[in-house]
Amino acid sequence: MKKLKFYAIGFIPGLLIVFFILNKKGASCSGYLPNSRVIAETLSKEFTYTEEVKNAMNAYKIDEKFVKDSIITNGKVDFDRSHAQKKPCPDYLIIYPEKKPAYEITFEKCEENVTVKTLKKLN
Repeated sequence: MKKLKFYAIGFIPGLLIVFFILNKKGASCSGYLPNSRVIAETLSKEFTYTEEVKNAMNAYKIDEKFVKDSIITNGKVDFDRSHAQKKPCPDYLIIYPEKKPAYEITFEKCEENVTVKTLKKLN
């Protein structure tokens, strides 16, 4: 029991110190989840849009900024309907927002660029 007390006396303050230091630097574990990694990699590449997507964007009155900043950035990757292991360019399906999705977008993520293939309005 004495060893447990000494362990707790050192562990708890150490944990708090590490938490506050990492929190101040903006470190988080959220970037390690598969959804976050796919979105971060996607946003780092150059975007191209198919004619079908350009026509859908005109019909829904949305622009490229909304697609990148809202749908892709805040969307959820549906890994069940995506082909993440496809070579050389995996394709993904994103729904936005996560609760009561209004948009569904599919894109192909290659080495240098991202090609947005479809954009559907669900509601």
